[in-house]
Amino acid sequence: MSTPVRTRFAPSPTGYLHVGGIRTALFAWLVARQVGGQFILRLEDTDKNREVAGSAEHLIASLKTLGLEYDEGPDTGGPYAPYKQSDRLDIYRTWAQRLIDAGRAYADPYSPAEVQAFREQAQAAKKAFLYRDHRPVNPPAWDGTQPLRFKSDPKAYSWHDAVMGDLTTGPEVVDDFILVKSDGYPTYNFAHIVDDAEMHITHVIRGQEFISSMPNYLNLYEALGLDRPIFATMPHIMNEAGNKKLGKRDGAKDVLEYVRDGYLPEALVSFIATLGWNDGTTQEVFTAQELITKFSLDKVGRSGARFDEKRLLWVNGHFMRELTLDELAKRAEFFWPESAKKAADPYKKQVLSLAQDRLKTLRDLPGLTNYFFAEPAANPALLTDNKQLKKLESSEIDRLMAAARDALSTLKQWDAEHIQTALNELLEKTGQKPGILFSLIRIYTTWAPFSPQLNDTLALLGKETTLKRLSIYQ
Repeated sequence: MSTPVRTRFAPSPTGYLHVGGIRTALFAWLVARQVGGQFILRLEDTDKNREVAGSAEHLIASLKTLGLEYDEGPDTGGPYAPYKQSDRLDIYRTWAQRLIDAGRAYADPYSPAEVQAFREQAQAAKKAFLYRDHRPVNPPAWDGTQPLRFKSDPKAYSWHDAVMGDLTTGPEVVDDFILVKSDGYPTYNFAHIVDDAEMHITHVIRGQEFISSMPNYLNLYEALGLDRPIFATMPHIMNEAGNKKLGKRDGAKDVLEYVRDGYLPEALVSFIATLGWNDGTTQEVFTAQELITKFSLDKVGRSGARFDEKRLLWVNGHFMRELTLDELAKRAEFFWPESAKKAADPYKKQVLSLAQDRLKTLRDLPGLTNYFFAEPAANPALLTDNKQLKKLESSEIDRLMAAARDALSTLKQWDAEHIQTALNELLEKTGQKPGILFSLIRIYTTWAPFSPQLNDTLALLGKETTLKRLSIYQ
């Protein structure tokens, strides 16, 4: 494009930011970053009945946590401030007056009861309700106390959507809609078009729920003499079964809740980017820089993308393993078990080096590491719920654990290599399978459902602790 690319994310502060909203923001951010354009945050806070206290701050925190830094916004300012719609009411009145002066807007004289009666008439006649069928002949002058309606010019439309392709509609879907409500606040249908024009937005990227309103938007663009931006409509994100739009009842969580649950921001970005988009290769995980390089709107699918929590967990595990030990230590700071609080940092790093390959989220850390810092509580279910171990007589378990303690107590050099040699020799001596003998040793020394490599675990626990835990196996 010859015009500098300017994209925006324009959420309403009516609750937390879910994955659908983040995906819209992410794609808008990527389109701008690819070409050195600007990404703008604008808060569409004109529905005061639905606004949730603290939501605006939450939206800002969510974007910043995921690294989606914006160039202009309500807390940073910019050349087209203010970036909150509730602070732009004078701007909307100016644009509304232009439509009134051009004969393209009028005061709505009807009460809600009268409008409902019109709806019932249409229903009784078995036809679609259109407000323009009841357009007043001599509407009163608009004084701001009544709703202001757009006077539509019904016609067929064709337009191109960067994701959905070429679309067409007939004149029957174009209607007179409210521009400014009786409380003085503009509707989304009016305000977003004014703001996009004022802020020179080149790409309008938003969810599928708005596509049915496009003919009305196009009619308003024409009435205001505005050029159309590039439209890109995102298909829904579907639940895990793929049979409906993802919602709270399907486990959809606040993006910051995922971070609090130990998911890495870069993993969330990679996972969300691939909900409906891929670069045509088999690559499954992407860094932010790779996304900036490879992303394109024409590779976004037109059908809904299924939200797969297991895949998110896998992606997060991948990014966990990619972290340097120093970086992992920084991320893990608030996830250690209580028992680790007084432990020295070098020892905690050693523990992390063993646990890193098994971490799926940072919240797994206590379960994987508590036994390195405190005596674990016995959990007999680890034996009784195991298909192989539950078949063993207690006398056989006693014999195997006594043999393990005797074999390990003779070690002069306590390190992973010598421990593994002793364990291998113990296998031959007892004639047991690794899955039984090593599982028993792991359980009695950690009482955890899983742990890092056994020889590494015992080496870090230390000889004294290992032998002490094996000595109370009965």
